[in-house]
Amino acid sequence: MPIFRLKETNPIYWIKVEKDFCANLFSLTFDRNIFNKVEPMYTTSFLTENDLCRITMDCAFKVHKDLGPGLLESVYKECLFYEIGKTGIQVEKEKPIPLIYETVKLECGYRADLVLDNKFLIELKSLDKISDIHLAQTLTYLKLMDYKLGLLINFNVVFLKDGIKRVINGIL
Repeated sequence: MPIFRLKETNPIYWIKVEKDFCANLFSLTFDRNIFNKVEPMYTTSFLTENDLCRITMDCAFKVHKDLGPGLLESVYKECLFYEIGKTGIQVEKEKPIPLIYETVKLECGYRADLVLDNKFLIELKSLDKISDIHLAQTLTYLKLMDYKLGLLINFNVVFLKDGIKRVINGIL
């Protein structure tokens, strides 16, 4: 069965066309009733780190718009976990971060706030201001987990765009 991508949806949704439906690309992009004849495909293994970043930012903007600044970090974590989960992407909360020193694996209690598809890290804060130590912490988590890209999101800002920092480990 053919799989098509709808450009108008946000975040990315893939659809599988049923056997009895004649696939017309123009109807897929313009016909709003198309969802009655298709089922969503949530295979996310093809999503890159940049795709996951964009989807996360969309979900974070929705959470910030609905709740506003000033709440505890745990509230934003739960809401963002819920929003990302609605997209069908595999998301883990409070994932342990392994620390290997020389040849010994240490259980130090470090935990990533959210991890998407085992390749994208989200570190959440609810502070007056993000400092360099928070960026360094996020970069260290990326290195320990061997991930390429992550987001440091501070929800305690008036405009969320001012609270999002994209952190890259090496070359993306």
